[in-house]
Amino acid sequence: MAKFVINAERKLSHINKELQGHFSEHLGRCIYEGLYVGENSEIPNVNGMRTDVVEALKQIRIPVLRWPGGCFADEYHWKDGIGPKEGRKKIVNTHWGGVVEDNSFGTHEFFELCRQLGCETYINGNMGSGTVQEMSEWVEYMTFEGVSPMADLRTKNGHKEAWTVDYFGVGNENWGCGGNMNPDFYGNMYRRYQTYVRNYAGNKPIKKIACGANVDDYEWTEEVMKTTFRRNEPGQHGFMDGLSLHYYTHPGGWLNKGSATEFDEKKWYQTMKKTWYMDELITRHGAIMDKYDPKKEVGMIVDEWGTWYEVEPGTNPGFLYQQNTMRDALVAGINLNIFNKHSDRVKMANIAQMINVLQAVILTEGSKMIKTPTYHVFDMYKYHQDADLLDSTLETETVGLEEENMVPNLSESVSVDTDGVMHITMTNLDLEHAYPIETTILGKKVESIEAQIVTQEMHAKNTFDDPENVVVQSFEGVEKVHAGIKFTIPACSVLHIALK
Repeated sequence: MAKFVINAERKLSHINKELQGHFSEHLGRCIYEGLYVGENSEIPNVNGMRTDVVEALKQIRIPVLRWPGGCFADEYHWKDGIGPKEGRKKIVNTHWGGVVEDNSFGTHEFFELCRQLGCETYINGNMGSGTVQEMSEWVEYMTFEGVSPMADLRTKNGHKEAWTVDYFGVGNENWGCGGNMNPDFYGNMYRRYQTYVRNYAGNKPIKKIACGANVDDYEWTEEVMKTTFRRNEPGQHGFMDGLSLHYYTHPGGWLNKGSATEFDEKKWYQTMKKTWYMDELITRHGAIMDKYDPKKEVGMIVDEWGTWYEVEPGTNPGFLYQQNTMRDALVAGINLNIFNKHSDRVKMANIAQMINVLQAVILTEGSKMIKTPTYHVFDMYKYHQDADLLDSTLETETVGLEEENMVPNLSESVSVDTDGVMHITMTNLDLEHAYPIETTILGKKVESIEAQIVTQEMHAKNTFDDPENVVVQSFEGVEKVHAGIKFTIPACSVLHIALK
């Protein structure tokens, strides 16, 4: 019987709703066919946005959407994507698949999509191949209310009112596809470019995101923080509100990612080991950030995370299309629990990517749409959004088949929402064993219990022929005891318990 202790009277930090954010890049069928089909499509749409996809995303309360990239962002020139669609410039997407990008989805379409979703906006600007002027004018075009050249151009293109840009990323992966920069050079370039990301709407300032590290590049974090925090006032906290971190789970490494659907138990635990590495990365990058920002005014923004396998056989290698199984459901649950546990520093996270790319929550095929196992995990975890993290500890043991890939059997996080409802999320990544859990709750008496679970055999997935194979199910196995609750979490499962 594993001991699980929750202190309902000790709130540790606030869990930003943005920890369950999403990412959409001009890559494969994420934008076109996934989110956007055009106004003349036979697929039901509103202003070109797929109705079925929008409704599904609203169900999981998508809080923020990042666009247009990714590597695509640092070769995207925003003026190509405005004005009459028949006159927009066609380009070749050199990063992803070599296909023609017709720019029919641009700035206006992105804000229309976010309007339909009811989510915040995260724009990623072009530092790699773009000028300061280009970035400055884009911000003016989107947010200036009044008379100005860019505001006049926006009005001419059919949208008089300014939009709200909640977050703005100054470059993307500038250590690689965004310009192959050294960290001190990027830090100084960031200082320059962000100067012209002006807050025209003074009552709702844009939160500026600097490009952070790739995986365990701690030198990048150190040098960027050192450069941006040099010669400014403490209240300016390096001219930034967030510093990004990118980390993907590649089971066999970058050169041997493996199949999304064909894997054995050894590969399962190897995947889980790689996923758990996120906790160490956040801890160590966070410690460097603490040196410069002890008050944690700069959020860690994990704006690319998720599984990355080989593409599905017969698909364009540059489209990064992969299936999604119970393995991905566990990866999602573990990561979201880690983000919750670090919510004092991690302020946003964006799974890569939303539709038809990498660890997608939705897959489409023509007019058909399916929700992946990852989608159903987000559906259960949405109750953590804008809740407060509670102090909790859980006894775990290590499981696995190889010494180098042993991992904790369980992960968890606990929050309390504004209505006083306690939400427990727990994963059991053990493929064979269920675990009885004895929960002691300090400072609260349980009155009612509701629970849901996503569980299945490790290879289980949803297909267009069988879209409901993996779904959220009611879980009746939680009972009240004198000190709290007890339950047994099945093997290979993700569980959500709501306590009033």
